[in-house]
Amino acid sequence: MNTVLSRANSLFAFSLSVMAALTFGCFITTAFKDRSVPVNIHVSKVMLKNVDDFTGPRERSDLGFPIFDWNVKQLFLYLSAEYSTKSNVLNQVVLWDKIVMRGDSTKLNLKDMKSKYYFFDDGNGLRANKNITLTLSWNVVPNAGILPLVMGSGHVSLPFPDTYETAKSY
Repeated sequence: MNTVLSRANSLFAFSLSVMAALTFGCFITTAFKDRSVPVNIHVSKVMLKNVDDFTGPRERSDLGFPIFDWNVKQLFLYLSAEYSTKSNVLNQVVLWDKIVMRGDSTKLNLKDMKSKYYFFDDGNGLRANKNITLTLSWNVVPNAGILPLVMGSGHVSLPFPDTYETAKSY
């Protein structure tokens, strides 16, 4: 007959097969879900300094409705700027990011907020640049499955000033 170890091995292998099938079922039910939502970005004031500083108000946003479901563990949100200069056709800079965990409040109150990261440029390509495009994107971190990169459907383009702001020296 079968020994205790043989029966334990069979039970363990069967349990792993069932868990693998359940994990695949978890993945396949949300794999083809469209996770994009409309995004509305507003900029009130742009200041250009030698150490570049981007400021602008963000109104309240509720990210909860179509993005979070039972297979989403967390969201990694980031605001990026894209622009072109004479030396580089495409420049991309991340200005701000935030991790939103499951159970955290999905209402973002980001008014009069400064950039989390400095907006450095290769040379002086930001000064008098007339087409800086801001885009909100996010990574959905699932419990099981692929890690999709989603770009918001809204963006805003804005010009930068011709001169740098003068810094006060103390």
